[in-house]
Amino acid sequence: MKNNIVLIGMPGVGKSTIGVILAKELGYQFMDTDLIIQKKENRLLREIIEQEGVDGFLDVENQVNSGIEAERTVIATGGSAVYGREAMKHFREIGTIIYLRLPFEKLRERLGNLRGRGVVLKENQSLRDIFEERSVLYQQYADVIIDEENKDIESTLREILNFCLQIDVDELIL
Repeated sequence: MKNNIVLIGMPGVGKSTIGVILAKELGYQFMDTDLIIQKKENRLLREIIEQEGVDGFLDVENQVNSGIEAERTVIATGGSAVYGREAMKHFREIGTIIYLRLPFEKLRERLGNLRGRGVVLKENQSLRDIFEERSVLYQQYADVIIDEENKDIESTLREILNFCLQIDVDELIL
């Protein structure tokens, strides 16, 4: 059954923050895939990246995300989840995918040390590089795009809730 909401987007757009509040508002569970990965691997994201390399981390992330089972859950994904084809296919089967989009300049203001956050960066890759690379994928996989420019958390949340209330949240079929 397709009764989950899957939040995708760049690190720092508020997937986890908004996801927790959204879950409370809908009476859903909340799941942060980064925390699931850390628990299954018994390592921090940055440790997995350091020890396995970027490609190794992406394999772990794809494998863990592909196996997530949930019902009536708001799922906040890591920013790199869109690199996992199997995972994104799985998320599309179990939920409605909402892309939280923030313009590059606003995103850069919000983010501090990317590597310290466990952000997947290849050698010599900048924030602009991953923003441009991932934006295409986020749009490709999204059922709904929520533009966060000039919105606070409350406004973004209200827009998502308005969308959810237009459909039967128990079915979440577009």
